[in-house]
Amino acid sequence: MDDIPTEEVTVPEWKGRTVLVCGMTAAGKNAYEASLVEIKGTTRKVRMENATAKLLVRTIVNRQRQPLFTETDIERLGTKSAAALERLAQVALRLSSMRVSDVEELVKNSDAAQSGDSPSVSL
Repeated sequence: MDDIPTEEVTVPEWKGRTVLVCGMTAAGKNAYEASLVEIKGTTRKVRMENATAKLLVRTIVNRQRQPLFTETDIERLGTKSAAALERLAQVALRLSSMRVSDVEELVKNSDAAQSGDSPSVSL
């Protein structure tokens, strides 16, 4: 049974091109969340660098639902319009039944957040 939703999203910043955004599997969501956490010994730190690009690498697909981007594209994708990536990320989060608060919870539970830092989260 195919239970992973998709949605076409028009991106005005990309000359009006339409991309297909796909919800994540449970394993994909776990891998995404794990990609945001750095563990060194007993220290756990949330790394928000390119968090939006990391999400979109996992959720922008072609018609056959194959990823359009790979992990090597994260840095380059992160240089694209924040407005465009944010629009796509909101769809990816909704299709994956995730909320920004899920990522904020990762930040809150990290050692960095417990030490008094309060990084903002924008996806």
